[in-house]
Amino acid sequence: MPPPPQSSSSYGKHRLSTAPPSAASASSSKHRQLSHLNSQLAQLHAHLSDLEDLVRMTAVQAEHIRALGGIHGALLMSAAKILGEGGAGAGTGSGEHESEEKYFLGSTNSKNSPPTA
Repeated sequence: MPPPPQSSSSYGKHRLSTAPPSAASASSSKHRQLSHLNSQLAQLHAHLSDLEDLVRMTAVQAEHIRALGGIHGALLMSAAKILGEGGAGAGTGSGEHESEEKYFLGSTNSKNSPPTA
């Protein structure tokens, strides 16, 4: 004799029981849920450990990136100084260089220096 046809409705599969659960089934259900929570807690702990390692590594990399930024800025400033001196004013001689030195040193004897306030 073939088995009875199975109902495709979800009502029959998830029908709530009106009978009180037995102590053994309640205990096994609670044990299963606690076991599942324990495994999820272990997984969460492993992920937090990985995150902590990644945050430490990111902090070290941020310090290195900051140092690289300082080096990059120094290179740009030195290149601008070299290109500025050797660029358009290369044929003027050392007189321009002397006036720049006097300006930066605070001497007011040069006619090219700005008036002091």
